[in-house]
Amino acid sequence: MKLVLASNNAHKLEELRAILSTLGIEVVSQKEMGISVEPEENGTTFEENSYIKAKTVMDACELPTIADDSGLMVDALDGAPGVYSARFGGDACKSDRDRLEYLLSRMKAVPEKERTAHFVSVITMLTPDGRKVIARGECPGRILFEAHGENGFGYDPVFYVPEEGCTFAQLPPERKNRISHRARALDAFTRKIREENGNADK
Repeated sequence: MKLVLASNNAHKLEELRAILSTLGIEVVSQKEMGISVEPEENGTTFEENSYIKAKTVMDACELPTIADDSGLMVDALDGAPGVYSARFGGDACKSDRDRLEYLLSRMKAVPEKERTAHFVSVITMLTPDGRKVIARGECPGRILFEAHGENGFGYDPVFYVPEEGCTFAQLPPERKNRISHRARALDAFTRKIREENGNADK
């Protein structure tokens, strides 16, 4: 089975390919398929934006698509940046590092015990024949006072996972692919796919 990823994010493509290949699913980016549409992510939830992205690209290519909408939710910031994680700080923040530094500046006065947060990922698969599969995954952690680690991307260097004793950015990619919010969403997604396939065989 081939799925078109409604994104050109190389990091997402790499993670999805690594995990879904175990199901015999090939994932290609929309760029590889010659699709240049830019979905208008105007939803207020991860579920809405994930669906918008998948539907926009499916309509453009008329092939099965998969989309991920993910972000960081910080309790001390009332759930921000949330669905605006990639746009946090507005036009003044033009890179991942800018957004990370902006987050740390907003958290400067927040004591350690109140720096809880969680990453969220929602995966949506749509097919032209009307099939829809949605799965959500979350990974709890807390925000450090400074960045640690060179792996990962986005807010990974300040997102500390207590069970691992380090940040996402300090984890080897293969380990992150097993415990991250996206990994958990994809795990739920693969379970649903297997259940559907199992039921179809009955």
